[in-house]
Parts: sequence; structure tokens; C-alpha cells
Amino acid sequence: MNVDEARRWLRYAREDLSAAEAMLGRDDAFPRHICWLAQQAAEKAIKAALIFAEIDFPYRHDLDLLRDLLPDGWRTKTAHPDLAELTQWAVEARYPSDLPDIVEADAQNAVQQARGVWDSICSDLQERRLDTEV
Repeated sequence: MNVDEARRWLRYAREDLSAAEAMLGRDDAFPRHICWLAQQAAEKAIKAALIFAEIDFPYRHDLDLLRDLLPDGWRTKTAHPDLAELTQWAVEARYPSDLPDIVEADAQNAVQQARGVWDSICSDLQERRLDTEV
């Protein structure tokens, strides 16, 4: 297992999540940026777990696909059965589209989902003896 690389990905995930949480509720923050950071935090956390488990993963943003690569027994797999809503922010938050503008409620929901993924990944990693204090 590549513990150092897993910790590095986990640190990047934590930084993205911390930035998203810090921007919530600020008048000068853009909800689409918060949503994108939340998606990135969840993606990097899952990829950290995959690296720890020595599982190759595709360079895709599909959180359900990535989560499903985790071995059986990881609580993250059952605790987050549908991450499609969070996955959408990997692209939708970055480019103009025909969809309605992203609002604060979207950002709050995205951060809440990302926090849940982060917490469950950290719990799964700690159970497998990886110190998640990054």
C-alpha cells in the first residue's frame, strides 16, 4: 500500500473541503465554486482510499464509479449509495450551460455530501490503520 501517496491525496481532499466550507454563506463567494470544490474533495478522498487499497482507478469524475471500486467491507460503499448529484458539479459548475444557475442551497447540499464522504473515508481508513490527520 502506498501510504504516503494516499495521505497526499487525502490532504488535497481536506484542503478542498475546508475551502468550500469556509466560503459557505459569504457574500463574496460563488456557489458554483463551492460546488466544484465539494465534488473535488469527495473525488480526492475516494481516490485516496483507492490508492491506499492499491486499486487502479480511471481518471474520471464519476463518484459512483469510483466508490464502487472500493473493496467490500468499506462503509463508504453503503453509506453513500448515490453520489450522482455531487458528481454533476465536476463539469456543471465549471462551464456555462442551459441549466439553472447554481444557488447557495446547491452549495450547502454539495458541501454536506462531500463532508459525509470525507468522514466515512476517514473512518474507513482509520479502521485500516491509516492516520488521517493530514
